[in-house]
Amino acid sequence: MRLDMLPAVLPGHHGLITHTAAMSAGLDPADVNALVRSGEWVRVRRGVYARAADWSTLRHRSDRCRQLSRAASLNMWTDHVLSHESAALEHGMPVLLREPFLPHVTRPGVLGSRRRNGVVHHKAVFHDNQVVERNGFAVLDPARTAADVARYSGVRAGLVACDAALRLGASHADLRRAIEPMTCWPGVRTARHAIGLADAKADGAGESLVRLMVHELGQGRPQAQFGLTGSARTVFCDVRLGRHIFEFDGQVKYEPPERGGLADDDASGVVWQEKLRQDWIAAHRLGVSRVVWSELMPPRWDATRARLAREYAATCRLFGTDISDLAAYRVAG
Repeated sequence: MRLDMLPAVLPGHHGLITHTAAMSAGLDPADVNALVRSGEWVRVRRGVYARAADWSTLRHRSDRCRQLSRAASLNMWTDHVLSHESAALEHGMPVLLREPFLPHVTRPGVLGSRRRNGVVHHKAVFHDNQVVERNGFAVLDPARTAADVARYSGVRAGLVACDAALRLGASHADLRRAIEPMTCWPGVRTARHAIGLADAKADGAGESLVRLMVHELGQGRPQAQFGLTGSARTVFCDVRLGRHIFEFDGQVKYEPPERGGLADDDASGVVWQEKLRQDWIAAHRLGVSRVVWSELMPPRWDATRARLAREYAATCRLFGTDISDLAAYRVAG
């Protein structure tokens, strides 16, 4: 068999090639090293490789992190399931990824966590009915995954995960059941807090974080996806508190589909329609704040929250907080 044909025929898992599979296909370690040196293969982690052409198609960091988790799982001989952020990626849940990213696995046994060979190993109790198969890998289900992310990574990442678990079909009861055995586990209070705030109507990580920030204003529980209709127009606002609307602006709104975006017009057209939409919202005597992704990052979190507090207070002075006059315009349900 010609060496240059091997990358196309080696068995793999989602484009990943283990050292064992390479040896079974007739390669020896020198052949593998030659493929890596030539740039045909990339070493994903020790003992697991991918074709460079396949690896280059992974445009988003989350896609590469998912492959790192899969590679770690393929290289492990002990019983385990993918968990925490690694499980969330397999479920397609949005994830606030740490730098550097480390794969997470959970193994049956006593409680405790440790890092070994670039993988976070959690020895924690889980039940068979909490394990599901995703893309050929055993992973913890969305409810348990969300609870684990909240415990390990904090309320920001936890609320994003809990909202996503609800969107995938889990219920608040499922989330609460997931943390029932965790009475004294580290971070369980944070998980309870995230579950209490969770809302399936949040449409992505940005909206979840904006809602958390608005909640931190201490002026009551914000509403997700506040709908208004009238004059042949229906809009859903990301977050409402009193008579103030908080909108998350992700760059994806302005990018064309061929670049991974959602825009059905050029950028100027999208901005113009957005202006008309905001003018229509403001005509209902509602204040509007806009937040971009960088303002939700930890270094700017407090400053952004302070800005939103000022803008919310200004709206309260102008229009109060009661929205009973909007009853005729509210979208039912």
